[in-house]
Amino acid sequence: MKKIGFVSLGCPKNLVDSEVMMGRLRQAGYEITNDASEADTLVVNTCGFIESAKKESVDAILEAARQKSGGNCQRLVVAGCLVERYREELRQEIPEVDAFIGTNQINDITTVCDERTNMRSLPVVSIGNQSATYLYNESTPRVLTTPGYSAYIKIAEGCDRPCAFCFIPQMRGHFRSRRFESVISEAQQLAERGVKEIILVAQDSSRYGEDLGLKDGLAHLLRALAGLNGIEWVRVMYTYPTHISDVFLDVMASEPKAVKYLDMPLQHASAKVLKLMLRGGTRTSLERLIDRVRRRVPGIAIRTTFITGFPGETEADFQELLAFIRNAQFDRVGVFPYSDEEGTRAYDLSDKVDERVAESRRARLMKEQARISRRLNKGRVGSTVRVLFEGAAKESDLLWQGRLETQAPDIDGCVLINDAPEDYTPVPGDFVNVYITEAHTYDLVGRIV
Repeated sequence: MKKIGFVSLGCPKNLVDSEVMMGRLRQAGYEITNDASEADTLVVNTCGFIESAKKESVDAILEAARQKSGGNCQRLVVAGCLVERYREELRQEIPEVDAFIGTNQINDITTVCDERTNMRSLPVVSIGNQSATYLYNESTPRVLTTPGYSAYIKIAEGCDRPCAFCFIPQMRGHFRSRRFESVISEAQQLAERGVKEIILVAQDSSRYGEDLGLKDGLAHLLRALAGLNGIEWVRVMYTYPTHISDVFLDVMASEPKAVKYLDMPLQHASAKVLKLMLRGGTRTSLERLIDRVRRRVPGIAIRTTFITGFPGETEADFQELLAFIRNAQFDRVGVFPYSDEEGTRAYDLSDKVDERVAESRRARLMKEQARISRRLNKGRVGSTVRVLFEGAAKESDLLWQGRLETQAPDIDGCVLINDAPEDYTPVPGDFVNVYITEAHTYDLVGRIV
């Protein structure tokens, strides 16, 4: 039995692609190994979103190439977004790679891992904005790499938004939704495998079903998933601010299993910068949106991301963004300095902001958000909260950790657990009640009661 080793980089959407490729390989009789030194074939599934992600991907490819030259590995396959952007450059610069497959060629993974295949003769599929067709479905095999109690479901692929800083439409193709019944069926299968938390992902989740003629498709999908036996939490990631409907918010407010958590990247608050980004809106319109969300879903946690140093951003624009964050009091914020990506509309804009200025502004925003987060967390001290137990603490000497419904895996903080009733040991995937005793900037500390 041939052994395949995987390196999966980038976002959860990319992770689903890796899980699908591993599922197809296992179904074809290959063994998936976590030990790269044992692998006959190494697959690196890359990210190509921004400069730091591209560097991480290239470093991973080069490391895999070194393992190929000095170990048991006979074949090296590079997949994913970086291939869509730089296939020919990678082919010329890293000849150790035997095959490149893009985001629309996932079904070719078994072919390129077959030792009988002449991989250099495989056809190149150019994704383009209109040629992408790939979507997995409920019958597609997957190897879950997340903990057994939590899993991602990709509900759509591609994106049609014109955001000036983003290359995703060129890498992933036009927006296309999975069938409603396909998503429900996959969630049912996952529930039967013991999954309790479903996390819906897409490049643009809020548009789910539009291309299929569904009105308020995401809202109806959320309600249907919340009704499945075995599922305890349904979380939605990557929603777009102009498509947050009242129907969707009302489902989130009324369904106990629909977690009160909204991931909504806003990117900026200055009307001038938002216009340059080709996103539109103003600080006032965004504040109205946030107010509407909080009124319709009491207790909701809002997570967002911002970009500093976008071409044309002045200190006044940044100060408006800083004031916006202070006023909005977001529960979770991520900030990224602008990455000048060739092939995007922003790449051709003048009035570039110095990288050091962009990084300084990022640090200033995160410092302000740290104060907000610390204050919000202190407000939870003395309360008892429902926590999804995850097991041993990863980055602390304390005993265990878990998550609130308002904390998504890997990107938000966690609840650190330092005590429990005598002779009680929870199992990962259990839901436990935790009394909060301490608050840190991003994490909470408590004991099981």
